Amino acid sequence: MKLKAFILLLMVFTLFSCKGEEPKEKVEAKSIIPKNKYALLIVESKSCIYCAQLKKDLKTESILKESLKGMDLFMLTYENYTPVKTNIGGKIKEVPEKELARELRATSFPNLIFYDKDGNLILQIPGYLPPKELSCVINYVKKEVFKKEELKDYMKKCA
Repeated sequence: MKLKAFILLLMVFTLFSCKGEEPKEKVEAKSIIPKNKYALLIVESKSCIYCAQLKKDLKTESILKESLKGMDLFMLTYENYTPVKTNIGGKIKEVPEKELARELRATSFPNLIFYDKDGNLILQIPGYLPPKELSCVINYVKKEVFKKEELKDYMKKCA
């Protein structure tokens, strides 16, 4: 009787220990490669109150909606490991969101990163900007003022 119980227990143990892991679904990478000439990548953090305010501004402020026309807008969350396909730096690659944020040294939030269609970084601003100032910065990039003037000089005239 004890032998039968032992064999039955051994069979049950073997059955459960041989069960392979379910194959994990591969998460498809989201692309942050611009379709337009310029893009704005916002790196945010889940616990950042200024990131939440910026998201609200982007949805409600008409000045920002107008400024962003013709520019790609992408969002990354620092704490996520979701893969993203990017060309920042000039080479197409796929990396987790957190790794890309670290590569870009985006460790203060929100972090505003402007880049062109070819993946060239134009401007990076750590921190929140009120709608009017952010609109000025967007136009600074979109109108290619960055090619001939420093941002601080442009902001004196814009804001």
